[in-house]
Amino acid sequence: MYDWAHTLSDYIEGITHSVCTLEFEAHRPLYDWILSALELPEPRPHQYEFARLNLTYSVMSKRKLIQLVNEKLVNGWDDPRMLTISGLRRRGVTASALRAFAYNVGITKYPSMTDMAVLEHTMRDEFNRNAARRLAVLQPIKIVLTNYPEEKIEELDAINNPEDSNAGTRKIPFSRELYIESDDFMETPPSKYFRLRPGGEVRLKYAYIIKCNEVVKNEAGKLIELRCTVDLDSKSGGPTAGRKIKGTIHWVSAARAIDAEVRLYDRLFSVPEPDASGDFKSFINPNSLEVVTAKCEPALASAHPAERYQFERLGYFALDPDSTGDKEIWNRTITLRDPWAKEAKKEVR
Repeated sequence: MYDWAHTLSDYIEGITHSVCTLEFEAHRPLYDWILSALELPEPRPHQYEFARLNLTYSVMSKRKLIQLVNEKLVNGWDDPRMLTISGLRRRGVTASALRAFAYNVGITKYPSMTDMAVLEHTMRDEFNRNAARRLAVLQPIKIVLTNYPEEKIEELDAINNPEDSNAGTRKIPFSRELYIESDDFMETPPSKYFRLRPGGEVRLKYAYIIKCNEVVKNEAGKLIELRCTVDLDSKSGGPTAGRKIKGTIHWVSAARAIDAEVRLYDRLFSVPEPDASGDFKSFINPNSLEVVTAKCEPALASAHPAERYQFERLGYFALDPDSTGDKEIWNRTITLRDPWAKEAKKEVR
């Protein structure tokens, strides 16, 4: 009945090229026979078979995808970790990136597995050229600049996209109290750690060089804030702007920061071929989603859902449809670098 319906629906709907996966190759004689036996006038459709596109760290079978949805292992068909069109769209993957990916991998008659890194590289390549840069801090630590005036707020120039000379610049506020990433400070750092440390200096991107003088903790020993001094001559264009500092980190002004929910998506499965053996659901990556409350620069308050943004040093992000005027929700589309590459090298060893 499927072969009967498949053939006639293609003909009735005016399909010229009926593209199927390899398992339908044995059905093609029956497909052609039905068209001939019914003496249907030309033009008639023709069936073509190609290998299905399979990606590592995922499952493509509809039967398995529906298990993930029905058993609530994902949040519906448009969960950004799903390789459905709706899931990819919600994650922030553009149609142009998917077309470029499909063009580059091509088609084949032989079953094969395409590395997920190929799709991710295609996204990074497009977003690097097109995405506007913005500042956001996902795991904030408070910085107090003790020698900076309390009420003063400067407007500094920041580049929108270094890959596009026509993208221009924007203003970002700088104040006495800032937020930086928790990963950008270590109290007892290893060698070759070029970010902030007690007694160490670092450059704040688009701004000044600061030096950490004091680490403030609560009674439980948890870090509350860092007290730093700022080299007021080190701003771009200042007398010591060219002073060599090995580390440069991003930041946002505490006085003007906006809060946003950020969903950090990663690959849904922890192994390259989850359905190769055993229960594929046992290989679900427990770290495929992390939700944080980020501090973002004020320019992101007017972000457009159709645009893609690079949160500098962090990755590429897109506004989620659940966002409202009172609360922005961001989905991480892809990181700036491939964190799975190191794991792949470990497996080879």
